[in-house]
Amino acid sequence: MRVKYAYLDEQFNDVEPYLNDLREWATTGEFTLGPYVEAFEKDFAKYVGAKHAIGTNTGTGALILALKSVGIGPGDEVITVANTFYATAGAIVAAGAKPVFVDSDERYNINVSKIEAAITPKTKAILPVHWAGCPADMDAIQKIAKKHGLKIVEDACPAVSGKIRDQHVGTFGDAGAFSMHPLKPLNVWGDGGVIVTNDDKIADWLRLYRNHGMTDRNHIEIWGVNDRLQPFQAVIGRRVLPQVKGFADARIRVAQQLDRELASIPDFVKIPPRPPEMREVYQLYICSVKNRDGLLKHLISKEIEAKVHYPIPLHLQKAAESLGYKKGDFPIAEKQADEIITLPAHQHITSEQVTYMAEQIKAFYQR
Repeated sequence: MRVKYAYLDEQFNDVEPYLNDLREWATTGEFTLGPYVEAFEKDFAKYVGAKHAIGTNTGTGALILALKSVGIGPGDEVITVANTFYATAGAIVAAGAKPVFVDSDERYNINVSKIEAAITPKTKAILPVHWAGCPADMDAIQKIAKKHGLKIVEDACPAVSGKIRDQHVGTFGDAGAFSMHPLKPLNVWGDGGVIVTNDDKIADWLRLYRNHGMTDRNHIEIWGVNDRLQPFQAVIGRRVLPQVKGFADARIRVAQQLDRELASIPDFVKIPPRPPEMREVYQLYICSVKNRDGLLKHLISKEIEAKVHYPIPLHLQKAAESLGYKKGDFPIAEKQADEIITLPAHQHITSEQVTYMAEQIKAFYQR
């Protein structure tokens, strides 16, 4: 039985509704910002419960612009976690600042007990990551930020529909960044990003900066960049957005079944804690396993498209050499990098496929 990691051919197997939307849009000539982007932004802001949503060309761009919008620049330090995707730290560098890493916790998120020890006089912000769709401990992060006068920019790129209690992730800080990459919970036909904020001044600055700083075609108020969400992607995103909660609910059901089936082999598979107040949306289903590389090879041989996100934490990447970190600095993240595996857990996975994955994992350890 084949269990695919990617699912876009299934999600978009009925393409006509999308093409009809695009045909309507194409006749308007609204190819740069305009009413289609504005309509999507309004819908997205309502969905996450934010006052403002500003569309960008990528999730990475959303992170960079969000950092700049709260005043992050050269000479500043921004604290984040060592085991996230490269774009998190890359955005800090692109904003002109220095990433400062801390270790991860049992949920593969930033270990909030380590944050204060990383604060220096140069620290200006905390950038928590809702890694793989798992909400970070925003209550603790907010308390630390308030105590030390720090900004919060949330990397919610993999976490559309994720919540803490009834509040959507991305709305706890000064600004939050989301990605609409094809394998994110809210996906478009290529790249796309969104920044949310409840701060009017931040929103006004972002709308200017992402569009060259132009107030109109003849006047530039600030030096900006071109990081606009394309209307084409806004059209797709607006049609996908109402489906996202259903997608997330389906991923949760798959993850819960995996948790139940794998709970019988705790000596070999460690499932991270699942706090009940947090709605985890499983852009990735990650657990820690013994003999990870052997299991990965076995699963792939059985047509289960498992992956690793990621085998090398950020502080040990070549790009981070100038930051001065070394092996052993973040032992939990390093241990997790050797043990974590990602199992297919998207909305098109069937109960039978989950059982098959669990059976193959158990069979590997019973050999």
